[in-house]
Amino acid sequence: MNFYPPPRARSALRVGGWLLLAVFIVAVAGAVPRYSQVVFGAPPLALALLSFAIADSLPDRRGGHRPRRIVWLMLAVAVAAIWIRPELAGGSEESRRAATKMRQHVLLTLPQDRYRAELFDELQPVEVPDCQIVRLGSPGDGGYLMCANLLGPVKAGYSYGIGAAGDAWGCDVARRLNVPVHQYDCFDPTPPACSGGAGVFHNECIGPARRTDASGRIFDTLENQLARNGDGAHLVVMKMDVEGAEWDSLLQTSSAVLERIDQLAIELHGVGEEKQVAVVRKLKQHFHVVNVHFNNWACGPGLDPFPASVYEVLLVNKRIAKAGGPRPRGPLPLDAPTRSRGPDCQAQTSRWSLGGR
Repeated sequence: MNFYPPPRARSALRVGGWLLLAVFIVAVAGAVPRYSQVVFGAPPLALALLSFAIADSLPDRRGGHRPRRIVWLMLAVAVAAIWIRPELAGGSEESRRAATKMRQHVLLTLPQDRYRAELFDELQPVEVPDCQIVRLGSPGDGGYLMCANLLGPVKAGYSYGIGAAGDAWGCDVARRLNVPVHQYDCFDPTPPACSGGAGVFHNECIGPARRTDASGRIFDTLENQLARNGDGAHLVVMKMDVEGAEWDSLLQTSSAVLERIDQLAIELHGVGEEKQVAVVRKLKQHFHVVNVHFNNWACGPGLDPFPASVYEVLLVNKRIAKAGGPRPRGPLPLDAPTRSRGPDCQAQTSRWSLGGR
């Protein structure tokens, strides 16, 4: 006695295949931009073709299997092979990187995962041939890499986030460039000592708007602080380490203000939020990402592909420097562990091990 599956089984497989094909078409059209990278490309197409192959493999009362099942199966295998090895389809290096990136996004399910992957990709450093790297500030925590020869005709320095360790970066800038450095910190009102340099301390913090908190601490915007110091139209160099306040502050900073910053050495705190991706993309309209160095006080699991949740970034204005192509990730010779006696964590981590960029 021959067994023939009910017709509805074959119909269900075909309907499923058409639905998967519709998902592929909608994703390619970018109808849902936030999720298009999650479902875009080969996976739904390969599954649709596989559904058609299985449907045509089921015997029916008319006898045999439909020969086109072999065609569906071969197409599904070909699509899956191209998804795994995009170089099989040829194309440019850029398109192959995009395909690899798409494979990563297919495996990302939580919003935090997607935003971390996007943020990590946006923070790809580039080669700036004209940049002569120097370390300003302390040998460890409090030291930042800058392009020494591109500090240029700035009129002032701005150092946000001082703390008990003082402001070695601000003092180095004041002495090297012979300009005043405005030092901002409302959590520690003690002015830092700066021998041989003109430091101007402000018991105030940066924020997205002018306000005073419940403890009497004053916050104000970057634009207001520059204007109040007479630097509203001047070129400046800046360091910022404000324990997470940088995101909202920079999100509210105008392009005109950002354009007047020659170099920005910033410690960014946190990964996995949509606004963090938005801020970095906004900064990249004006700046090249020259260096990324991870703070080994913040190394930890569950941050893929980041090895740490805190990281120092050197941004150089496009107005003063031209960039080449991407450079390999990893520390530069003058980078140093923020925590001198702890293990370092500069390498990319990923539980998916898909090769990244």
